Amino acid sequence: MSFDGFKAVDDLSLYVEADEIRAIIGPNGAGKTTLLDMISGKTKPSSGHVKFLGEELTGMREHEVVRKGVGRKFQTPSVYESLTVFENLEMCYPGARNWLHAWLFKRTPEVVTKVDAIAELMGLSDVLQAQAGTLSHGQKQWLEIGMLLIQEPKLMMLDEPVAGMSVHEREKTAELLPALCKGRAVIVVEHDMDFVARIAHRVTVLHQGKLLAEGSMSTLQNDPKVIEVYLGH
Repeated sequence: MSFDGFKAVDDLSLYVEADEIRAIIGPNGAGKTTLLDMISGKTKPSSGHVKFLGEELTGMREHEVVRKGVGRKFQTPSVYESLTVFENLEMCYPGARNWLHAWLFKRTPEVVTKVDAIAELMGLSDVLQAQAGTLSHGQKQWLEIGMLLIQEPKLMMLDEPVAGMSVHEREKTAELLPALCKGRAVIVVEHDMDFVARIAHRVTVLHQGKLLAEGSMSTLQNDPKVIEVYLGH
């Protein structure tokens, strides 16, 4: 991905497997968010391809990529604060994805069961009827992840999911993620290395838009290149 000659992502090949939590780390400006932008359709690559389950995503618009099974959570929670937790989850139920379905959408027992299951998984059952604006920062992060999960994506991308969380909330999120990756792939961009070490099956390190190193966190922590450009001594 080039911006006026500057290569934000440069000759990068990345493969993510099903049932895998892949962490993407690297210094500011390494190309992490741009990579997510290209996968999600927010930005079209200057060259190369983005393929998902054998299908070309390059050139698709964001909502089309979502319908192919790719969900993305941004760093800052974007929930509907005036609606309840239940209503936020309900709005993301797959049956309401276009205006006609949204117009005809009804709260069926199936919808209620699905919302209740997602809320329980995310630890939000006790606040289902609370307005989303009254939640803590961590709860809003969990709600937005739940809003992705209810769409049943096959690839879920989380941009700094524990940013701004308390220690307790980070611990709970680390416990949640392994359950979330079952049946899907998860890509996590994160700066908290303790969190990455806990959740990631594999870690990709980017530097100046290029792949610097890849492997387990324990291996990368002893890689001289990674120490020099990112982790430090």
